[in-house]
Amino acid sequence: MITPKEIKDKTERKYISFLQSLVEQQTFERLVIRGDKSYTKSSLAEFEREIQLIHSQSKEKKGFGYSLDFQKVKTKYLGTQDLPTSIYFENENDFLKFLGKENEVNSFKSNVEIILREFPALKDWIIKNPKKVTDNSNEWQSILQVCQYFKQNPKPNLYVRELPIKVHTKFIERNKSIIRELLDILICEHVNIEEKEFEKRFYLKYAEPQIRFKVLDKTISDNFFSGIDDIAIPVSQFEKLNLPINKVLVVENKTTLYTTLTLPKMDNTIAIFGSGFSVFNLKNTRWLDNLKLLYWGDIDVQGFEILSQFRTYFPHAINTLMDQQTFNQFFENDNGTPTTTSSKLNLTKEEQQLYELLKLNNWRLEQEKIPLYYVKTFL
Repeated sequence: MITPKEIKDKTERKYISFLQSLVEQQTFERLVIRGDKSYTKSSLAEFEREIQLIHSQSKEKKGFGYSLDFQKVKTKYLGTQDLPTSIYFENENDFLKFLGKENEVNSFKSNVEIILREFPALKDWIIKNPKKVTDNSNEWQSILQVCQYFKQNPKPNLYVRELPIKVHTKFIERNKSIIRELLDILICEHVNIEEKEFEKRFYLKYAEPQIRFKVLDKTISDNFFSGIDDIAIPVSQFEKLNLPINKVLVVENKTTLYTTLTLPKMDNTIAIFGSGFSVFNLKNTRWLDNLKLLYWGDIDVQGFEILSQFRTYFPHAINTLMDQQTFNQFFENDNGTPTTTSSKLNLTKEEQQLYELLKLNNWRLEQEKIPLYYVKTFL
């Protein structure tokens, strides 16, 4: 026979649909909980204990909660007995008090009224997401302030903490998820839907990734950077550089970037720290399209996958020091990191063959293990 705990569990599963009915202003109708008509057949005493347990938590005993309808039924094992044929909540008060949700629902009703008064367009969102309303019950005044600001000032082009909104300085950062959902509805015509990051999606300033590079031509470092040759600048500034160079070397690891200081000076050349898969930060640097572009990564599966990714931005990029001869000469039996990539890579026939060998054996030759004399000779 069903127990009070099982009744509670089934009732809780009705709670979200109840909240939705409040938003749609539906009147409360008798809420029936489907029971279990089976009972213990071992003894009359055990059967009576089951009945007593379910009865002890009912409205008849506690003054609120579920009601029970009984009916005399002739049982196969215990003769004629009174069995519960219906379990139900007569009204909203019984339902909420049984769940202990009276205060939460009062807060929900108040918040829904405030939200819809400010933004009627959010009604469908509330119906789909009533739990998000209750989960943020103490934050709605601030959330709506943020929404109101963006409604009046789409594309503000300020940093999040610069926004002139009277909320805690970290409030927006801590509540980006729900604010994003609401703004996607409220200012849909001003949203950059191609972007997932909050700041980019809503045209805010953000801390840009830095592109670190080294100038290998002393004349260029003297003329353009006061002799400084190790430089890091935001992506947007890097994209606007206009230097008299004809060759760029992109290296995967920071350690290798350091070694470029000891490379022979190379005319009209800079070396960029690609930082592994973060080479995507270079994708809009279109002045690279017209230069000789070399990519030097680890000789492992990830190194070739990064090279393949890089070529989706710059198809003319060629690898350097990522070949079978270099691998055979300096490989030290190091293990790599297994790959989960299954898509076709943008590699040459020779690169693909080496990639498959590395993948099969889980081998790796890190670029920093290639001796400097060999690198100098090659470059």
